Amino acid sequence: MTARALPIEAPLDPQRIRADFPLLARSVHGKPLVYFDNANTGQKPAAVIEATSTFYREHNANVSRAVHQLGEEATAAYEAARDKLARFIGAPSRDEIVFTSGTTQAINLVAYSFALPRLEPGDAILVTQMEHHANIVPWQLVCARTGAKLKAAPIAESGELIVEKFVEMLTPEVKLAGVVHVSNVLGTVNPVAELARECRRRGIPLLVDGSQACPHMPVDVAALGCDFYALTGHKMFGPTGTGALWARREHLESMPPFFGGGEMIRRVSFEGTTFADPPHKFEAGTPNIAGVVGLGAAIDYLEGVGMRRIAAYERELLAYADAALARVEGLRVFGTAARKAAVISFLVEGAHAHDLATLLDHEGVAVRSGHHCAHPLMQFYGVPATARASLAFYNTREEVDRFVEALQRVRKLLR
Repeated sequence: MTARALPIEAPLDPQRIRADFPLLARSVHGKPLVYFDNANTGQKPAAVIEATSTFYREHNANVSRAVHQLGEEATAAYEAARDKLARFIGAPSRDEIVFTSGTTQAINLVAYSFALPRLEPGDAILVTQMEHHANIVPWQLVCARTGAKLKAAPIAESGELIVEKFVEMLTPEVKLAGVVHVSNVLGTVNPVAELARECRRRGIPLLVDGSQACPHMPVDVAALGCDFYALTGHKMFGPTGTGALWARREHLESMPPFFGGGEMIRRVSFEGTTFADPPHKFEAGTPNIAGVVGLGAAIDYLEGVGMRRIAAYERELLAYADAALARVEGLRVFGTAARKAAVISFLVEGAHAHDLATLLDHEGVAVRSGHHCAHPLMQFYGVPATARASLAFYNTREEVDRFVEALQRVRKLLR
């Protein structure tokens, strides 16, 4: 199964898109909402809300456990979402898609099922300085249990990975490497295919955190050449508590189950258990069925819009926002990589990030403030926190203008 080739189509019309997202019509503090917190979570189109609601109203049953009509309908809808996701990310086989609660669980699955049994004292795992905690803490935990160590490849002030340093650090003791596809703080788009090629030359598996990539650009895991790819559904405008791990079939077959219980087995006796084939041996218990069905609807929606159109529109919107923000005095932007997604982390001289976000909220503008689950990255830049405006394909130039105007008012107030 390969990713579908998407033709170049007419430019995206954000106003038509916005009509599909009910929450975007609401007001906050008496002002129209400007939702610029998409790296945190995406809003949900009506099609996703309806798909989830329809499942509970008309098809609710457990999957793979009943031969009655409702059970068959639930199982068919759940497994159809697996087919959709495999197509969406270019997975060679649907059986390489393991449903999880999100990227965090997906990375922990690799940490405990793949890395833990293989690591020994003196081994190492290599990540980068720009990683989310989800691609740091699981490795620290398994390193503490095995005597291995965690290494971090450096980045430049621009927020770009220093690729040659990453490659230099792929030394023989490195047994696994992990890299974020798109930084949730900086927007940096890492050269995953190049990194994967260098890892393959050395026999080092590469895991990619794709949380911030899948909602905003075409992804083809086969073309990237990585070994593991983790993603989160709620950032893809699907329900919370959904996500997946894609892994090469040979890895999934070699990995022991992470959780034990129902539906991940073929046969159980008190003398021992025979486990199901991948991916089901990693999906113990009752899954988030309605959520996965909603994720399937989100994929349908994204494919209907077209990922290439989404990526092109967001690039244009980022360029517009960058130009507008350049007029704000005392503004510092973190992350100026040549290739980046529509994520803008910033501070205003003399103002704390939380104050900025609180006052912007009273202007109707929702941005994130804090360390963004990236403490080491904050330490690299020497700041405790940043404010972050992250854009999506339903945002507009008019909203960017309102954001910048609100930021100017906030800057004067704080000064």
